[in-house]
Amino acid sequence: MSTTNSMNRRNWLKTTALFTGGFTMLPPVLSRLQAAPVASNSTAYATDFTISPKLPVNLKARLFANENPFGPSPAAKKAIMEAVTTSYQYPIRLIPELEEKICAYEGITPDMLMISSGSSPLLLGTAVSLLGSGGNIVTADPTYDDLPTRCEKVNAKWVRVPLTKDYTHDLDAMERAITSDTKLVYICNPNNPTGTIVDKDKLKAFCERVSQKATVFVDEAYIDYLPDADSTTLIGNVKKGQNIIVARTFSKVYGLAGLRIGYIIAPPAIIARLQPNTSCSWAALSAPAISGALASYQDKAYMKEVVAKTIESKQFLYDTLKAEGYSYIPSHTNFVMFPLKMDGERFQEEMMKRSVGLRNWKMNNSHWCRISIGRMDEMQAFAAAFKELS
Repeated sequence: MSTTNSMNRRNWLKTTALFTGGFTMLPPVLSRLQAAPVASNSTAYATDFTISPKLPVNLKARLFANENPFGPSPAAKKAIMEAVTTSYQYPIRLIPELEEKICAYEGITPDMLMISSGSSPLLLGTAVSLLGSGGNIVTADPTYDDLPTRCEKVNAKWVRVPLTKDYTHDLDAMERAITSDTKLVYICNPNNPTGTIVDKDKLKAFCERVSQKATVFVDEAYIDYLPDADSTTLIGNVKKGQNIIVARTFSKVYGLAGLRIGYIIAPPAIIARLQPNTSCSWAALSAPAISGALASYQDKAYMKEVVAKTIESKQFLYDTLKAEGYSYIPSHTNFVMFPLKMDGERFQEEMMKRSVGLRNWKMNNSHWCRISIGRMDEMQAFAAAFKELS
């Protein structure tokens, strides 16, 4: 079985509004989550945030967090700045506006939508609501492990299914791994950290079958980097009433990672079940975040521009790796994984000495690097440092 780095989005158990009231007001299962230490084999997003205080002042390339280095759209920036003027007010009226905009575009009703401060509270709410009483979650291995890690914290079992030889989800093996104890099946598509995608027709058929046995959670954080996102998304399956949750975020293509805003779309019964354990109201979101999301949602021109710049920088990375005799996993996202020829931790440390921050991984008993796609100047900084080590 492959060994993977843990990938929690943040140490959000200490920061989300759900926990600001302290232990005494929490249900027992949430108290256990708050009290539970990070798993001993977890470098988590701690890999990103524990190194932050050590980052060089003159960091040339921040390539470790899968952020959109091109930032929010001009319209979003304007809306964010304007929202600051009235930030003394609670954003009570803004959430319904964003809900209406998303519902109109996706063709769903408000009771199928839940918006929160990034995806993390939504993942937490899912873990507590669906696996708080036990059972197991089936995922690919490796994949983004925020949700399954939280499930383990509430005493659920995490069933890991190795990826195929092409580093994508092995849907057949995942389906075989489902038992009567399975409460949740998690699909990250495109997958983090490999950047691979699942055949959309096979995935939709898989979800239709499997959702009759267990809830399927499809994390589409990076779907906007695909040229056919509208035909790839599982939202259509949700609208058919299937037992599926689809997660989206404004942290990637929209460039709002620092403002924290995301949402899920699911059948009304699932939304109602998750609601008590999820911070998802105007009290959990800031006015600038909602305003930025409102202004940038489905800004097709800007999204196309971001994707084009990402592809340009990614091609530069591919060319750099090939010139130095390295292979890579072709990516459908804003990050790329490639196998290393030295110890991963040493590679990360040596690159950091050269003011380039990135992630190391261990997969299939081999050392890998996951590098986020940056601006062209950042990719050039990577290339210069990489050539000194390759």
